[in-house]
Amino acid sequence: MLRYLTAGESHGSSLVGILEGMPAGIAVNTGLIDKELARRQQGYGRSARMKIESDKVAILSGVRSAVTTGGPIALQIINKDSSIDTLPKVQCPRPGHADLSGAIKYQTGDVRNILERASARETAMRVAIGALCKSLLTVFEIKIISHVVSIGGIEAHTCSLSPGEITELSETSPLRCADRAAEKLMMEEIDNMKEAKDTLGGIFEVITSGVPVGLGSHVQFDRKLDARLAAAVISIQAIKAVEFGMGCEVAKKTGSQVHDEIYYSQEKGFFRQTNRSGGIEGGISTGEDIVLRGYMKPIATLGKPLKSVHIETKEGAEATIERYDICAVPAAGVVAEAVCAFEIANALCEKFGADSLREMKSNFDGYRTLVRDF
Repeated sequence: MLRYLTAGESHGSSLVGILEGMPAGIAVNTGLIDKELARRQQGYGRSARMKIESDKVAILSGVRSAVTTGGPIALQIINKDSSIDTLPKVQCPRPGHADLSGAIKYQTGDVRNILERASARETAMRVAIGALCKSLLTVFEIKIISHVVSIGGIEAHTCSLSPGEITELSETSPLRCADRAAEKLMMEEIDNMKEAKDTLGGIFEVITSGVPVGLGSHVQFDRKLDARLAAAVISIQAIKAVEFGMGCEVAKKTGSQVHDEIYYSQEKGFFRQTNRSGGIEGGISTGEDIVLRGYMKPIATLGKPLKSVHIETKEGAEATIERYDICAVPAAGVVAEAVCAFEIANALCEKFGADSLREMKSNFDGYRTLVRDF
């Protein structure tokens, strides 16, 4: 029902995007979109690029008088650093990046043609598109947050905190971490890596609250909600793994330790006292919070470059050094919020109709009655 495309290069003139299928009647606030873009640029350990750019979105179509019309929504973010045509050729690919595989695939002698598009700069547009999707989700009281749970092997302890408490603490943290003691150690480790000219990865968690039971489906592999969310998050640059609920730990437990027992009361209807599944069973939302984690590898560009090979001379060389982050895990969490917002919004549109917000709300209210009376 919803789909989007992005275009643009890291140092090109701008990033552009088209979001199609957004229902008519949704209020759009560009200030809120710009706020999401600013969140993506924040985080201890980011590069100097974040001081150059101050991302602002321009909406070129699909919105009239600050309300969606139902037509395709075209977006643009201007790059202040638009020096792509004057930048030097790159011929020493970086290990861990798309550089070499992309150069071979597209038969180019200049790796810059690959790295400019493969750059995580592209995620700025995905955050803008996700912000629009959040505007739809807000109408249905669905909220998405993210926070950092690990950087460089240093773990945050947040299991006792509610999503509201996590939001309050992480939004005022330079690392988007709700554990102040862990945050201090993480920042010290980032400082150590900056001095060593190395990089750090980590883990972020995304929590989606207020999702109704019944989004997604078990009937086909590509309709499973967890499969779609996992694909969306793994598509973010440098993400190497995604897990839901207990995640990989389930492989070490017994069935009685993993599955969420089902209860019923007149007030709540069907409910679970635990959420080990992460809010999805059989590809379908259970009505509990959807909890997923993304695992981000260290950034592939290093200040002390790894060994590489010059693609023309075939002689050994050091990998090219581009402007790079020491750590971008907090930003990756914000991007993950955006891509999850798109997938949840898409599933919502599939379930409740997508031509107009009025139609969706009517169908949603009727479904909520069916769920209550089941």
